[in-house]
Amino acid sequence: MIEEILPRAVVAVEAFEDAAGPELFPEEEALIARAVQKRRDEFATVRVCAREALAKLGQPAVPILPGERGAPVWPRGVVGSMSHCEGYRVCAVAPSVDVLTVGVDAEPNAAVPDGVLEAVSDAAERAWIAELAVARPDISWDRLLFCAKEAVYKAWFPLTRRWLDFSEATVTVDPEAGTFAARLLVEGRTPEGGPITGFRGRWLAGRGLLVAAIAVPRGDTPSGGHPLQYTSRRPSP
Repeated sequence: MIEEILPRAVVAVEAFEDAAGPELFPEEEALIARAVQKRRDEFATVRVCAREALAKLGQPAVPILPGERGAPVWPRGVVGSMSHCEGYRVCAVAPSVDVLTVGVDAEPNAAVPDGVLEAVSDAAERAWIAELAVARPDISWDRLLFCAKEAVYKAWFPLTRRWLDFSEATVTVDPEAGTFAARLLVEGRTPEGGPITGFRGRWLAGRGLLVAAIAVPRGDTPSGGHPLQYTSRRPSP
C-alpha cells in the first residue's frame, strides 16, 4: 500500500499480519526479552520487513537496533524509516546516494484520544481539520495530522540529530491530491549545512489505515512548499 506514495528510489515492505516465529539476532532479542507478546510481535515483524527491504537493496541481513532517541540505526549507505500500528508494519529504505532522508508513519483511521489534538496542533491546523471533517468524514483528519507530523519527525531527526516537538511544525493537507506540506518553526540544517525549512509528503487512506511518507531526493533542499514533484508508483490525482 505505502509503495503507492513513495518514489521509485525507495524500497518499502509492509505486513498486515505478524510473521510466524521470525528469527531475531541476539542483540534484538535482548531488547524485548521481557516484553509482552504484542510488543514482541510488532518489534519482530517490522524487522522482518526491514531485512526484506534491505535485501532488495543488496544489503546483508543485520540487526536493526535503536540508536539515539530510538531512531533505527541503518547500515552505512542506507537511509530508512519504520512504523507499526494495529494490523500493520512497514519499513522503507533507500540508498543514501539517491535519497537524503525518509520518514514514514502509519496510524489507524480513527480519531485521536481526547486531549491529543490540542497537544499536537495549532489553531490553523484545528481549523482545517474541522472543515475537512464535515466535507470528508471518511477520514480521521486529526489522526492524519498526527501521522504526518510523526513522518516529519522521522525525516528530520536523522538530518539534525535534534528533537522536534509537535508545536515546532505546522502542517497543511491537500485532500484531493493526497499530499501534505510541513513548515518548520525552528531552524534546522542538513549534515552538509543546507537549510531545512520544511518537508513535503504524500498520504494515503485504505484498509482502515492512514499512512504518510516523506522522501527527500538527494540534492533537494528540504522545504515545506508545494507538493513533492517526483515519479511515484501511481499517477498523480
